[in-house]
Amino acid sequence: MATHFNSTNRLHRHRLALAALALMACAAHAQDGPPTITQTITITGRGSSANVASIAGFGDIPLSRSPFAATVINQSQLSDAGIFSLTDVTRLDAGITDAYNAPGYWGQLAVRGFTLDNRFNYRRDGLPINAESVLPPGNKQALEILKGTSGLQAGTSAPGGLVNLVVKRPRGSVRELSLGWSEDNTQTVAIDLGEGGSNFGWRLNADAAKLKPQLKASDGRRHLLALAVEAQPTSGLVIEAEIESSRQSQPSTPGFSLLGNRLPSASSIDPRINLNNQPWTLPVVMDGSTGSIRLTQSLGKDWQVVAHAMRQSLRSQDRVAFPFGCSAENNYDRYCSDGSFDLYDFRSEGERRTSDALDLSLTGRATWAGMAHRLTTGVLFTRYQARFHQQAYNWAGVGTIDGLSVTPPDPSLTDENTQRDERSTEFRLQDVIELTPTWSAWAGLRHSRLDRHSVRTNGSRATAYQQSFTTPWLAISHAVSAEGMAYGSWGRGVESEVAPNRSRYRNAGQALPALQSRQLEAGYKHHGLTLDWSVAAFDIQRPVWSDIGNCDIANSCIRTADGSARHRGIEGDIEWRAGAWSLRSSVMALQARRDGAADTSTNGLRPTNVPAFSLKSQAAYNVAAVPGLALLGFISHEGERMVLPDNSIATPGWTRVDLGARYTQHISGHAVVWRAGIDNLLDARAWKEAPYQYGHAYLYPLAPRGAHVSVQVSL
Repeated sequence: MATHFNSTNRLHRHRLALAALALMACAAHAQDGPPTITQTITITGRGSSANVASIAGFGDIPLSRSPFAATVINQSQLSDAGIFSLTDVTRLDAGITDAYNAPGYWGQLAVRGFTLDNRFNYRRDGLPINAESVLPPGNKQALEILKGTSGLQAGTSAPGGLVNLVVKRPRGSVRELSLGWSEDNTQTVAIDLGEGGSNFGWRLNADAAKLKPQLKASDGRRHLLALAVEAQPTSGLVIEAEIESSRQSQPSTPGFSLLGNRLPSASSIDPRINLNNQPWTLPVVMDGSTGSIRLTQSLGKDWQVVAHAMRQSLRSQDRVAFPFGCSAENNYDRYCSDGSFDLYDFRSEGERRTSDALDLSLTGRATWAGMAHRLTTGVLFTRYQARFHQQAYNWAGVGTIDGLSVTPPDPSLTDENTQRDERSTEFRLQDVIELTPTWSAWAGLRHSRLDRHSVRTNGSRATAYQQSFTTPWLAISHAVSAEGMAYGSWGRGVESEVAPNRSRYRNAGQALPALQSRQLEAGYKHHGLTLDWSVAAFDIQRPVWSDIGNCDIANSCIRTADGSARHRGIEGDIEWRAGAWSLRSSVMALQARRDGAADTSTNGLRPTNVPAFSLKSQAAYNVAAVPGLALLGFISHEGERMVLPDNSIATPGWTRVDLGARYTQHISGHAVVWRAGIDNLLDARAWKEAPYQYGHAYLYPLAPRGAHVSVQVSL
């Protein structure tokens, strides 16, 4: 009876969503007079001339004329797709995939098959931030994703790329109120207010949400308050300041796993089950405060100097009933054959992470030796501090994949945590040289100096090291025509690590040599009135750290470089606009392999949780009979993913279809934007991703079919 009632409820909600779509189509006949806005929906691709990826550091050169691959996603695109979390951008670009996106927790993304490091691969208005927290999208106007090695833009980072959050700034008069609803009963309200003048402007963003997703036992709340101001006290000087404060409180969602040696069928698992469902379960609470100030001083016609400072303060309460392994079958990387697992009480209270950054830069244009130059030089100072307390990580009993087993808690503080202190100084120089009217050379160099320390909360396992390295980047571009550009590039990235300070390592506590990745890329970009398309072939080689030896007793192994991970692939992106239609598709074919390892049996294997093929498509159709109405469609497809490092088990590929609509009208002089959609229209059941995390194989299902509706009113 209960199952029938729940199914009837869900069917009723989907009918409501469909009815909302129909009402939007009919609303044109009930508005005050004929509509004065015809909203053209454009699915923006990376070839659009209007897009600029500022994170690359080459100024305002359009992406269609830049020799690197990047994607820019604005807030309107996220709203059209019904995306309320930045981690869901994987639906919009084939080169970006899930890496360990547990609902209710901070997310992880992979770009070109490499998992981004949440400590080093994220930026906010170009300055480094820590992404070991929820990053609120409410006061962000765009999301920039730079693809490939990022040694030029970051001192240390994983080679997949960089993510940059672009903060909303005062731009004219803004008065917007937004209301939203999504299944099961998540409710959101947001305001966006602002006024921009010639000498002073301000922008206020606030939102709040009652979170009640379809996942069981995962209700929560979140809110954001942000203010940005801008002033021009004297001619040529612009001062920008902003601050935001956010909080999310919600239980996180552990993944499912292999059942012994068997991959469970996704159709046999209820994707609404939350295994973090105990009477003693507590929410993960993530508080964040960030503030920045930027001074831009013009130095005549062609030069300007910028001073940009920021502080980010994160506070977290990390708690979860955490499934891990099966001691009954002596398997610690999967669950038991009968669907049971060991359940642990994990609690890390009072986590503090603080990041400070100061960037000083000089940019301008000059002509030397008859060639035009666009120069940028600067220095970046950063400081990061992480402070933790002892944590609980205690066996609490046996759980089951139906989410119904109850175990007693054990919050005893039995495990030590690690305090970290990091400082860096990074010098950079970038230049775009116009060799001829059609040929340009792009060059950049970053020199980084690191000073890192760590120690356990009980004073043990202290490490300290300093390191310096230089990461260059070079490219050549050729304007084949007014619409097309070909390019080739070469660059290096770098990662730095210390061998764990444990007795089993012969090099315990020693800094490892900086491991430099390198990337080769060649591509072509076309930008026209109705058609944009681009293609890029890339080859990324990244050294891999491994433990060589048995590591069972003291001084039995060494942490060292051991071969490489090599990711070679092709990305394609096409956007077509004709009349009422706007279509965009992106595709990535990736060959990711292990190479040169001491254990030759691992050579040639694929990394876990990385699809070899990905396709993302979006379409919009502007209905001529109902001006202002656009019908939207989204298709996401990803190929199989390896579950285990030995490649013995893989998840099948999957396809998801989403539908939506957007209707813009004028009512009594106010612009009103209605949005509605159904995600996972066909209610496909599949394993969305298979992260191998903490030495354990996890499985996350596609979210079930769900509806969402919102309205945005310009006041």
